[in-house]
Amino acid sequence: MAFRRKQREDLRVDLTPMIDVVFLLLIFFMISTTFVETSGLSIKLPEASTTLADQEPKEIKVYLSKEGVITVDKQEMSVEALKAHLKSFGKKGGEMTFLLYADKEALHGRVVELMDSAKQAEFGKLAIATEQPR
Repeated sequence: MAFRRKQREDLRVDLTPMIDVVFLLLIFFMISTTFVETSGLSIKLPEASTTLADQEPKEIKVYLSKEGVITVDKQEMSVEALKAHLKSFGKKGGEMTFLLYADKEALHGRVVELMDSAKQAEFGKLAIATEQPR
């Protein structure tokens, strides 16, 4: 009795499920990525081990570079211009947070001067941005 041999099929690896998984991972990482909102200045924040505060919906971000350049809403300002800008908020300032992004190498006197400007403009809250230690 003669048995017939079955013809072997070509074995192929189907890449379709792997491509689907890669695309799903790509979509997951794109959606879950957080974007850091910083100005164009190069600011090295000081480190602190305290917990992160909730981000306030009503806040004004003021950046102070190592060289002493003050930036608000991507505009460079002098201290006097900043004071006028802060006073323009009026009573809204009492409900807002003054968030200071000061470089760790910025002059301490300049930082205190900006904090005092926020106090004079009667801002309700003051926050200083820091980084978590590595």
